[in-house]
Amino acid sequence: MSHIRAGAELDPVRPVPSPTRPAGLGPAEVAERVARGQVNDVPVRSSRSLGQIVRANVLTRFNAIIGVLWLIMLFVAPVQDSLFGFVILANTAIGIVQEWRAKQTLDSLAVIGEARPTVRRDGVATEVATHEIVLDDLIEIGPGDRIVVDGVCAEADGLEIDESLLTGEADPVVKRPGDQVMSGSFVVAGGGAFQAVKVGREAYAAQLAEEASRFTLVHSELRSGISTILKYVTWMMVPAAAGLVVTQLVVKNDDLKDAVARTVGGIVPMVPEGLVLLTSVAFAIGVIRLGRRQCLVQELPAIEGLARVDTVCLDKTGTLTEGGMDVTELRPLNGADGTYIRKVLGALGESDPRPNASLRAIIDACPDSEEWRCVESLPFSSARKYSGAAFSEGDGETSTWLLGAPDVLLAPGDPALAESERLNEQGLRVLLLTRARRDLDDPEPARGARPTALVVLEQRLRPDASATLRYFAEQDVRAKVLSGDNAVSVGAVAAKLGLEGTAVDARRLPADLPAMAEALDSGTVFGRVTPRQKRDMVDALQSRGRTVAMTGDGVNDVLALKSADIGVAMGSGSEATRAVAQIVLLDNSFASLPSVVAEGRRVIGNITRVATLFLVKTVYSVLLAVLVVCARVEYPFLPRHLTLLSTLTIGVPAFFLALAPNTERARPHFVRRVMRYAVPGGVLAGAATFLTYLLARHHYSGAGALDAETSAATLTLFLISIWVLAIIARPYTWWRAALVAAMSAAFLLVLAVPALQDFFALKLVGVTMPWAAVGVAAVAGGMLEYLWRWVGRRFAD
Repeated sequence: MSHIRAGAELDPVRPVPSPTRPAGLGPAEVAERVARGQVNDVPVRSSRSLGQIVRANVLTRFNAIIGVLWLIMLFVAPVQDSLFGFVILANTAIGIVQEWRAKQTLDSLAVIGEARPTVRRDGVATEVATHEIVLDDLIEIGPGDRIVVDGVCAEADGLEIDESLLTGEADPVVKRPGDQVMSGSFVVAGGGAFQAVKVGREAYAAQLAEEASRFTLVHSELRSGISTILKYVTWMMVPAAAGLVVTQLVVKNDDLKDAVARTVGGIVPMVPEGLVLLTSVAFAIGVIRLGRRQCLVQELPAIEGLARVDTVCLDKTGTLTEGGMDVTELRPLNGADGTYIRKVLGALGESDPRPNASLRAIIDACPDSEEWRCVESLPFSSARKYSGAAFSEGDGETSTWLLGAPDVLLAPGDPALAESERLNEQGLRVLLLTRARRDLDDPEPARGARPTALVVLEQRLRPDASATLRYFAEQDVRAKVLSGDNAVSVGAVAAKLGLEGTAVDARRLPADLPAMAEALDSGTVFGRVTPRQKRDMVDALQSRGRTVAMTGDGVNDVLALKSADIGVAMGSGSEATRAVAQIVLLDNSFASLPSVVAEGRRVIGNITRVATLFLVKTVYSVLLAVLVVCARVEYPFLPRHLTLLSTLTIGVPAFFLALAPNTERARPHFVRRVMRYAVPGGVLAGAATFLTYLLARHHYSGAGALDAETSAATLTLFLISIWVLAIIARPYTWWRAALVAAMSAAFLLVLAVPALQDFFALKLVGVTMPWAAVGVAAVAGGMLEYLWRWVGRRFAD
């Protein structure tokens, strides 16, 4: 029953605090250290600066390629053939603006969610920003607080610190004055103060913390997948572009300016320049949208992870129930006096400087008895499941009391245990007050304790919890409740919220991961889960291929939050949980989770859609270049033609599709799934367009033949590209259908208006060849439908 760390003989017992305590630094000493630069200047959380945002959006490999080609075209061709450069400028500007807006949102929310340690200066405890801590500051700490700088323990009041995130040591470490405390660890029980000895970048975990908490655009399957695609595109571009240059400038020996224009027209569309932009914009807008819902995204890839979540692990307290509780009944046991019990409970409440929600409810119900004096105390910990204190009662009597979980403090078969179980079945929380016969520093203080009273507490259900759980069920996301409370009580609460499933006592779960994973598959509600066990349960679910999100607000959730694919912390939760979570719900609303998950799905699902659009263009552009080189003919398009097609079939539609609602859960293997559709689509588009071009070369002759051939080929390529767009836009809504129709109408307008015909050098000549172009496109479109459906069936994942 007792909680004993390896190497420690006794539970940490805190004596009565000394009436004298260090006053901390004075104003002059603080100013002196600031002047010397001895401040904790490590950024708590940093998004990219404006300069970094501009450089990241402007100085890219493909922007350099497009930029050089654009400058060439400005000198050798009409402005119509330089339109692609202006499009790139506009796209880059949009990317910078959106990411700057995301940065402002992130920074403003980070200030709200930033930890503010309590520093004692000149005898007064004051909250300060983390970066305002100076060397030798005296920092007060309590349960749930994160150690933000390295230091030496100055005061210890039953202090236990968990260093597992740094050292891997599973059990909390008891700290006494003079012991070292390390930044990155956190307090699980007790309280105290430590003196800062290393601040800023000298602190043990400072470098790690700075890297881990930086707003970043890397390290995600989506972005690494896009990088892989761009690498392959570069490899394809180089030989294709080189062959095109030789063919157009040397072999054909045409007019130099026209040859240059057609060469550039072949190279530019190979570059999927808008894909990276749209990915950044979609992520940035995701941050902004979540920020409006008071959701702080601490790591950008978390948005992607949310889209892949198929299991949500919930801590009951603070998630399904509100933080507050109410004492509804005191049930004396073994003839105990009710008035005396209230005095004991009031004294227990007064003995803890940082009471948890249960103890706060007891303090409200049982006022402190002033004549009682606390001699020593044993702080509550999630692993131990009880707290305690020894009192001098004012009349010379001394007594020692324990308050905690009945099923931990009572022996099996005790009548009080059966009574507490009946109350648990009603969804009530029950604590047992026992009078201990052993000292608090005994290895097993609960042994032989006499049950004195049951404290019955009613938990306040979150009004939005039921609807949120229902949403997860509808979206095929499994919910698992992992709580440190009694399993029967937790099960009753879950049942009230409509969460079906059996309640399991986690103490009976197997220790090995495969067996634990099997038990987790069959159960829904788990009680009496220890902090370490929560982490193991998350690991067990992940071992089955689950993508796990963990929500929590207490220090007992930290290890599981860190281990989960996505950690979601409540804004009012402990500092430690906020530090390790990827998402912080600043408004503490469990109802925000559906919108958070939906935002992740929207971003990833839509980028997968638009990536296919961009890569179809890349594939057909490379294929056309290869076919032109092999056939030793003029490249069929000028840059203006492909700028028009890209704008109508990719650029404008992609922006709408990338920001549209999308509730489909993201699936793995991004590159493989995109290329399965892009390659057949691009090959069909390129082959059909080249076929039309060859037919047109045989049909037309004389002056203006090349322009007529280009127009026919452009018609075929547009029709196939709009067909690809029509497939990707499914399932149709009114606005998706309107989008496809509007792009088609815009192209028809270009063909119908003489001024636009001249501007884009597009004029269909005769009747035979235009209808032949339509026929070739129709056949290719039918083949495209068949191929994509076959791919969908053959490679379903």
